[in-house]
Amino acid sequence: MSDLLDRVVLPVAGDDDASGTARALDGYETGSILAVHVVEKAGGAPDKASVEQREELAEAAFTTLRAHLGDESDLETRILYGTDVADAIFEAADDYDASSIVISPRGGSRWVQLLTGDVALSLVTETDRPVIVLPDDDARSADDGSADDDVESPADDSVTDGGVNRE
Repeated sequence: MSDLLDRVVLPVAGDDDASGTARALDGYETGSILAVHVVEKAGGAPDKASVEQREELAEAAFTTLRAHLGDESDLETRILYGTDVADAIFEAADDYDASSIVISPRGGSRWVQLLTGDVALSLVTETDRPVIVLPDDDARSADDGSADDDVESPADDSVTDGGVNRE
């Protein structure tokens, strides 16, 4: 086992995210894992869902993770609360003395990520410990040769060179 995977903090956003992250972990030997779900508080604004609903969502995600990883895994779970998801994950990583934070990016267009704030970007750019980004199995399995919604195709007559159309 790599030292980077000795004590892992594994953020999960929901049931589908937990399932995808667990699939992405297949084939990697890990030590202990702290799976975390952050209940984001609105900071004074009304929350979209009740705390109880968000806690139920977290427990469902943890159940999915446990089912996939099995009983022999060293898995601990924790529900976190905060106004900044990335900061809550960093604090949990500090408290857990994590060797790394392991994420599997979720889908969504770049515009949605820009408008909603990209937690994955914050995790990668604002951390004091290694962040391991596992491949997104859904994205790889969906790669059937069709064009990505976020990528513009060049005009019929033009040739693309490094993202610049040259005619």
